[in-house]
Amino acid sequence: MTTDDPGAADEFPPHVLREYALVADGERGALIGPRGDFAWLCAPRWDSDAVFSCLIGGRGVYAVTPEERFVWGGYYEGSSLIWRSRWITSGGFTECREALAYPGDPHTTVVLRRVVALDGPARVRVVLDVRAGFGRYRMTQLKQSHGIWTARSGPLRVRWSGGADASVRPDGALELHLALAAGDQHDLVLEISDQALPRVPVQAREAWQATESSWEAAVPELGPSLATADSRHSYAVLAGLTSHRGGMVAAATMSLPERSKAGRNYDYRYAWIRDQCYTGQAIAADGPHRLLDDAVSFVAERILADGPDLKPAYTVGCGPVPGEESLPHLTGYPGGADKIGNWVNRQFQLDALGEALQLFAAAAAHDHLDTVHWQAAETAVKAIESRWTEPDAGVWELDNHRWAHSRLMCVAGLRAIAAAGTAPAQAAAWATLADAILADVAADSVHPSGRWQRAPGDERVDAALLLAPIRGAVPAADPRSLATLEAIAADLASDGYLYRYRHDQRPLQKSEGAFVLCGFLMSLATHQVGRTGEAVGWFERNRAACGPPALFTEEFDSHQHQLRGNLPQAFVHALMFEASARLARPWDAG
Repeated sequence: MTTDDPGAADEFPPHVLREYALVADGERGALIGPRGDFAWLCAPRWDSDAVFSCLIGGRGVYAVTPEERFVWGGYYEGSSLIWRSRWITSGGFTECREALAYPGDPHTTVVLRRVVALDGPARVRVVLDVRAGFGRYRMTQLKQSHGIWTARSGPLRVRWSGGADASVRPDGALELHLALAAGDQHDLVLEISDQALPRVPVQAREAWQATESSWEAAVPELGPSLATADSRHSYAVLAGLTSHRGGMVAAATMSLPERSKAGRNYDYRYAWIRDQCYTGQAIAADGPHRLLDDAVSFVAERILADGPDLKPAYTVGCGPVPGEESLPHLTGYPGGADKIGNWVNRQFQLDALGEALQLFAAAAAHDHLDTVHWQAAETAVKAIESRWTEPDAGVWELDNHRWAHSRLMCVAGLRAIAAAGTAPAQAAAWATLADAILADVAADSVHPSGRWQRAPGDERVDAALLLAPIRGAVPAADPRSLATLEAIAADLASDGYLYRYRHDQRPLQKSEGAFVLCGFLMSLATHQVGRTGEAVGWFERNRAACGPPALFTEEFDSHQHQLRGNLPQAFVHALMFEASARLARPWDAG
């Protein structure tokens, strides 16, 4: 176990979230700060304990930092998650090329770093402090042989190549000072595994070549798009968050607060059914790309296994999400508190079943729905039949209620799958069920003004209700749709951003941040009714709600222009992708 030594992490305090870049390989992801500090990485899997956790107040960091004064920048190579940290120093330009070897092995993390003296000589300091168990375990059994370091950190095995001249610090970390002449480069390769490492270390040149070619193959050419480069980047982000079994984590991180000291700190390192469906439908708006198939496969497998007991979220390995626990030995990201697991495992979310049917219908439109997937669709319909009258936690995971949005998403899903090519008798039965659910929502969730309201007894408007016409539960020209669109714009919009719902009478920004997902929904909704100029305005305003690495969080603090919540938020990247594709053509063209 670790002692109370400060460790290397205290030398690298956290940054604002807009300054972090993501590298990911499908099985895990790391955040890199402007000092070249890997401040977050869980290994070997997304939901494993972190080995670098200084982001949330733990120990463990892996930094490559110029020794001279510098200013920071960076960029992604092409459509990939290969990041180049770039520093301008008094002596010239220095870069560190960063990636996790892609695609990732479920048991072994391979971190590739290449320091390059671009213009003038470079002097950098490298600090490696692997601390498994959210910082509990120091590196032990440190030894060097033939210029390669090996160690243990708790249950994990560690091997580091390229640091032959490093020394062991009093706190147990390794520290290396590199001096490169102009034009030179130096490779560092870190391997972390829960299994015995192969006898031969990973070779940097081969690993880089494999990673480059794998990313080139992973991100497809896209059709017409309002923001093609950003769309390809969002596709790469979503691919990096998706494991080999098709499960996509909601975000790479945990415990990053949505609002300082508000208690809203969650663990998003799991695969939400709804998020998978949003992503699959978004990708289908452009074409039948691999991420559509991944979403269909993962969601179908879970529905066939659990039927009406479908959970809102699972681990990417299809296991149950653990219950929520605190990590009191960590100090947390400033303003937050550390929690592992998620209470979503106790919820029922009706809308996820409707979203699943919409996903399957989107795949069927591309002829990407096989017999097993149709069986999953039939199972989802039966689950809706048995549970649609029950209260559920809804899209925002609140107290159980008969949320209008949840039921409308079932209407949309039933209508979509009924039109997707099933037998006429079955299609008629599913459409009849959709009509019955819609009549039920109309009976108890239409506001006296003629718009949809959140639920029986809750007259507030909700941005999630924008999805009803977008997904086809009701026509966009339906008076209830138009009245809802106008009410949302009047009550939940502020300065080009959109909020989920009004918590109380305070100004919107006093309760929470703007919800970036909702901004893109408003872009789609206004485009659907022919207000394309307005739609582009919404799109561009929310597309800019990110930092230099172009990563979105769940919320955007429009007062301080800061990112809030876990990073990166998958469903925001999905809706950005979908809006970019749909706004490039008339709505009824696809």
